[in-house]
Amino acid sequence: MNANDIQSAAVLGAGTMGHGIAQVLAMSGIATRLFDVDSAAVDRGIEAIGKNLQKGVEKGKVTAEACDDALAKLSGSNVMSSAVDGVQLVVEAVPEKLELKQQIFEELGQRLRSGVLLATNTSSLPITKIAEVTQAPERVVGMHFFNPVHIMKLVEVVETDHSSDEAVRCAMDLARRMGKEPIRVKDAPGFASSRLGLVIGLEAMRMVESGVASAEDIDKAMTLGYGFPMGPLKLTDLVGLDVRLSIANFLKEELGPGFEPPRILIDKVERGELGKKSGKGFYDWSE
Repeated sequence: MNANDIQSAAVLGAGTMGHGIAQVLAMSGIATRLFDVDSAAVDRGIEAIGKNLQKGVEKGKVTAEACDDALAKLSGSNVMSSAVDGVQLVVEAVPEKLELKQQIFEELGQRLRSGVLLATNTSSLPITKIAEVTQAPERVVGMHFFNPVHIMKLVEVVETDHSSDEAVRCAMDLARRMGKEPIRVKDAPGFASSRLGLVIGLEAMRMVESGVASAEDIDKAMTLGYGFPMGPLKLTDLVGLDVRLSIANFLKEELGPGFEPPRILIDKVERGELGKKSGKGFYDWSE
């Protein structure tokens, strides 16, 4: 496995993270197929990539030629067998459900030749359990990207006890090829970023819940006082309150009551206040 030799890839899942990963792969010169079982989601994902690239051109951050080249490298599919046929890399970015990811990786392990790098974008689920169903766990790693993918520099490359040095090195080099800064992390609950970020986010929610300060002022405390690029509550809105609740519940089971989700988070998810994607979370995104 050599990152510079990768010429084709498939991204499984056309949601926010999936289409973002597809964009940066295509911008790296890799022919990329975006897959989702929902063909409308594929269309929305490719449309979103086009809008992101056009904004980059308008701001002078992307050349018109680079925009056209990236779009030419993109294609979509709602048939997984067609999407992964002949590729050298697969990045899975489907919803955070272990059984779903295992089902996908079991099929990938049976379908794809041994030289294909298999990566999951999970933010907290155990990669060892995802990898073990493939019959080739040595070629499975985590590549945890951050939202928005085309802007955020960090990629967590997560290795299990079975990940080969070759696979980990390839993932690290691939992240650099994509213009990212990778860190190498062992497979542990929440890895590094989700575990630390969630602690801050949950405490910020408890502070809103108990009336310490508004969401805006708590976020301002972290951006101006600690240099965070974005406050923990606005970040929660972008990630999705449902996603953060799922991660909190998982880490509570794995690490203990310090990750108990606060009532305010549970209530908002039950009301459908999921953040930016629903128009309301800790902030109003309706406009």
